[in-house]
Amino acid sequence: MGPGFRRGIVNGPIVSFVKYHRLGCFPPQRLVVFDMPSRDAPYSDNPTTPHPNTEMRSAGLVDPLVTRPRVYYGEGQFDPPSSDDDDTDEDGGFAQRHSVDDLGDDTESVSLLSASKVGPAPLSPGRAERGNMSPRLSPVVQKHVTSVRLLAIVLISLVSLSAIIGIVAGFMYQGTAYHRTAGQKHITMDHIFNGTFYASQPSVNWVAEAGDGVFSLQENGFIKLVDLKSNSTKELVVETDIQNESGRPIAIYGWRLSVDMKYLLVKTDYMKQWRHSGFSNYYVHNIEAKTTHPIIPPTFPSKTAYATWSPTGNAIAFVTDNDLYILPSAAPETAPIRVTTTGNSSLFHGVPDWVYEEEVFSANYALWWSPDSQKVAFLTLDETAVPEFKFPIYNPTENSDAVIPYTNDVVMKYPKPGYNNPLVTVQIFDLGNYLEAHESGHGTLVDEQTLRLDWEQRHSPDNSIVTEVAWVGNTSLIVKEVNRNADDGNVVLFDLSAPNFYQRGVGKVVRKLGTNGEQGDKGWIEHEQNIHSVPDNFASFAGSNAYLDIVPTPEGYNHIALFSPADSSTPRFLTKGDWEVTGGIAGVNAKKGLVYFLAATPSTERHLYSVPIPITSSGPDEKIPEPQALTDVTKSSFYSSSFSPEAGFYVLSYQGPSTPWTKVLDTDKLDYEFTLETNPVLHNATLEYESANVLHTTFTNDGFGMSLIGLSPPNFYLKKRADVYGRTQCEGNQAAEDG
Repeated sequence: MGPGFRRGIVNGPIVSFVKYHRLGCFPPQRLVVFDMPSRDAPYSDNPTTPHPNTEMRSAGLVDPLVTRPRVYYGEGQFDPPSSDDDDTDEDGGFAQRHSVDDLGDDTESVSLLSASKVGPAPLSPGRAERGNMSPRLSPVVQKHVTSVRLLAIVLISLVSLSAIIGIVAGFMYQGTAYHRTAGQKHITMDHIFNGTFYASQPSVNWVAEAGDGVFSLQENGFIKLVDLKSNSTKELVVETDIQNESGRPIAIYGWRLSVDMKYLLVKTDYMKQWRHSGFSNYYVHNIEAKTTHPIIPPTFPSKTAYATWSPTGNAIAFVTDNDLYILPSAAPETAPIRVTTTGNSSLFHGVPDWVYEEEVFSANYALWWSPDSQKVAFLTLDETAVPEFKFPIYNPTENSDAVIPYTNDVVMKYPKPGYNNPLVTVQIFDLGNYLEAHESGHGTLVDEQTLRLDWEQRHSPDNSIVTEVAWVGNTSLIVKEVNRNADDGNVVLFDLSAPNFYQRGVGKVVRKLGTNGEQGDKGWIEHEQNIHSVPDNFASFAGSNAYLDIVPTPEGYNHIALFSPADSSTPRFLTKGDWEVTGGIAGVNAKKGLVYFLAATPSTERHLYSVPIPITSSGPDEKIPEPQALTDVTKSSFYSSSFSPEAGFYVLSYQGPSTPWTKVLDTDKLDYEFTLETNPVLHNATLEYESANVLHTTFTNDGFGMSLIGLSPPNFYLKKRADVYGRTQCEGNQAAEDG
């Protein structure tokens, strides 16, 4: 047998063909089919001699069902040759590869020819392209293909089952967002600064003059009042009705309603100074007459630092050029009373200098009306001897694109340790007596009605800081003073109903603060304003000028204490325990006799509580009632609140650890709820992006419990010791347990 030939013996036809030599030594040949007898039948030793029953067939008559597709060059199904073909070829000796010129130079055909199936052979689709199994394959090959298919079906089924379980689990999950699975998106610096994780926390501007539970809105060109009690909204003012002298609408920066609801005090042309302070022009708008006039002729730039209504009537106290003025009425023809005349860049009347604004009051005013509007208490701050400090401003322009290449210098009075502080005095102007004298025709000078306050045990002027001024009655005033080290202080009560001028001007120290006082340790006294007078309509304390304050217990925790009467030096604690009241007194509901407050229970959380004001005198075995929680204390949460003037309603803001929200609630109706914000955009963002692993834990150091929060990157699991802040090392498991 010559090269390129092969012969097989079967119980049927024997296939012999000329194989095209791949090196091109032999020309293509036609496929020759010999119809041979069975294995047991005799045959000629000469393979080239055809059997008498042999039928010659052309390669063009190949069975189309077993024709392989063309060589794969593009897209579509691909059935490449496998080792199974070769194995079958060797084992059975039946299948042979042969390049056939009738099918093209690049076409292979492997076939078991049948005499019953003849006709032209299409190039495509073949059985392989249709996904069918060729009848030429041996049982071994068929079993192999079946196993692969079965494995694929099993894998697809498992993946589908997992997806179904995941979807069902997602709908059934009831956990909080704090325990959610983090998203897959990475957080970048752009996300930090472009508002992706911004939490909106709307506030409510309560309008005490319109009644409890009323707040204001500015929308669609109107100033509106929303009454939560009646669930109604009314338009108070059309903004375009508020016009300047030229008849042009005023750009409203802020406004305040008079207690009789006849006038609006409007702020405009605002220019910021420090953190809390600035300058504006102020106008009075008559709501019924729709007329507007300035309290003083406007200036550009503005120079009025502060203006406010009186608690009763419609008088206005304001500060311009650091001098205090009072308008007895909001009528346009009313002339202001100039209470002080010495104000300048270093002498402040009724407003704080920088250090008092920033470090003491955190506010832009230093004047306080008495509840009956007959008197005004105010501070005078003299910083003449305070050294100056100069610092550069690198871009003093409102336009961030208009960069100024040279700096501007700002010069301010800045007291550093060991150098002079501003000198402070407390004064009271008696507006009632002043107006009464003028109405009776007996003129009086302003100085005659201005009282300068003093007290025994007062610290020297250069070592005295006034941290709080509060009216606890129409004629009762409390002043808190501490020394510069803030380790010694006095709570002073002034009785302004005393018969003579001297008695009114000299106060009585009713409480001691600091190391030898209420604090009882070597720590410093906080500069806070926590005094809250008990309303006169609370019958139990009528006429006593009682007040509430935050006082440390002997154990060192800050709690609410009642002082009744006002000259009492012994606190009557309304709360007690190894936790603290934070942020002062949130509200007092005189009708219900309740005090509302936020507490650190535990120290890393803030929850809202209420506690009753006692209606009987205290006894030696008085039991302090347990505060009632207004928030869910079983969940780790951090809340803030804002109560309406009479504490009938409050805004509750949930600040974490889950997505923040803000709601308005009713202290009487537990089922009342008005949602202001739920931050859905932020909630979705927290689900999309990776979040840090947060760990809260506590430990004891020198007998003191300390709280710790640990943050680690997503999917961060230590396998060895790692640096924390470059100094401390921790183990992987230890980091998860101890932070």
